[in-house]
Order: sequence, then structure tokens, then C-alpha cells
Amino acid sequence: MLMRTDPFRELDRLAQQLMGPGTWSRPSAMPMDAYREGDQYVVAFDLPGVTADAIDIDVERNMLTVKAERRPVTKADDVQMELSERPLGVFSRQIVLADTLDTEHIQADYDAGVLTLRIPIAERAKPRKISIGAGSGHKEISG
Repeated sequence: MLMRTDPFRELDRLAQQLMGPGTWSRPSAMPMDAYREGDQYVVAFDLPGVTADAIDIDVERNMLTVKAERRPVTKADDVQMELSERPLGVFSRQIVLADTLDTEHIQADYDAGVLTLRIPIAERAKPRKISIGAGSGHKEISG
């Protein structure tokens, strides 16, 4: 069997073992992507192996907090673990949201280990035309 090694993965694994799993007071970070799609921002978090009921999403003012817990799988007494690289414990990420986002209408979906949040842009932040009335002419400026 051919085995390929990655020294950085080994270093990350060692650091994770030394620091232990994340706890609610000291959670581990979770990877994410964020991008704009039309009139909304989309934030996707990788949470493989986490059940939907173990995810907690909070918004307070403009601070979005996502916490999740990956619990160990119950094993039979006669199971001997050979390799364990998947991290367990609590994962968390906090994002400061711009004032131009509508935090009252955030949509959350969880599918195939990916939590996707869709945050609409507030109406007041969308581009709009403003008409100017001066003299006899009527002009519009688009912005």
C-alpha cells in the first residue's frame, strides 16, 4: 500500500491533539466560503459529520455566530481504533455583518455537511434612481 504524507497535515493533527477538542468556551474554527450572489450574500460552512440539531446560529445586532458540535460515534466494546483524524468537539465562527444586510430575513439550509446561510441585501442599500427637479428641465441620475 502506497502512503503519501503531508507534513502540514501532520502538524495540524499534532496541534489538534495537544490542544484537545474544541469546547463551548474554546471552540475550534470551521472553514467557510463567503460570496455575493445577486441581491444576497451567501456564507457556506463545512460541517461534515454534524447533525442539524447540533448547529446553533445566532445574530445579535450585526454579529453572526455559528456554533456546531461533532460528537463521537458510539462504538462497540470490542472496537480498537487504528486511526482517528476527524476532529471532534465544538466548532465556531463569528462574522461581523455589514449594516447593509437584512439580518431579519436570513435563510439557513443544511445539506450534505454544508451549512448555507443566505443573507439578503437591505432595500435601503440597493442602488436606486434619484430624480432632480431644477428649472424647466427634469434630469435623472442613476446611482
